[in-house]
Amino acid sequence: MNQQKLNPVAIVQVSTLAGCGWLATLQPAAAHHLMDGKMPSSGWEGFLSGLAHPVIGLDHLASIVAIGLLSTLYSRGWRLPIFFLISAMMGTGVHLLNLNLPATESVIALSVIAFGAILVLGKRFSFASLASLFAIAGLFHGYAYGEAIVGAEASSVVAYLIGFTMIQAAIALLTYKLSSGSGQKASVLNRSFGLIACIVGAIFLATSLHFA
Repeated sequence: MNQQKLNPVAIVQVSTLAGCGWLATLQPAAAHHLMDGKMPSSGWEGFLSGLAHPVIGLDHLASIVAIGLLSTLYSRGWRLPIFFLISAMMGTGVHLLNLNLPATESVIALSVIAFGAILVLGKRFSFASLASLFAIAGLFHGYAYGEAIVGAEASSVVAYLIGFTMIQAAIALLTYKLSSGSGQKASVLNRSFGLIACIVGAIFLATSLHFA
């Protein structure tokens, strides 16, 4: 009797999909605060909150990982995440100025779906087009980050900006480094994660529309 060996890669993919699906069903706003929604009261708390926000928020994490993977498709692609990072800081500034960006959570979810779809399809856009897409997405992600810091002291705000910029840069560049030059394996990784991103984005989009 022939016994088929379980494919470890397939197990990881299925487990990741199941985990992402469960986590994404949680109300997004609740996942965006490190200290149970408490306002950071010092530079250190602001920094820690900044580090945590892009990681705890599954939609944000999926986006920045996807950005790192997409950047590997371009020569000197390590520059691409910079457009997202700068725009995210600007988005936080927009929120702090009490300016409004409409349908923030829905746009963020759509950006996750868009990044995932590009990975799945393996479609290559021009460098400028992708940089523009990253910048637009970064503005809305940054606006959402700003929700946790509105009303905080200047030192906490600055530390918060430093924290979320550092962690996103680290994740994007680490993803870029690990997946660069992997050939066929990189293609499989891109499509697998792209599918996961699409699922996460779709669930967050449905959630955002439900709570709208």
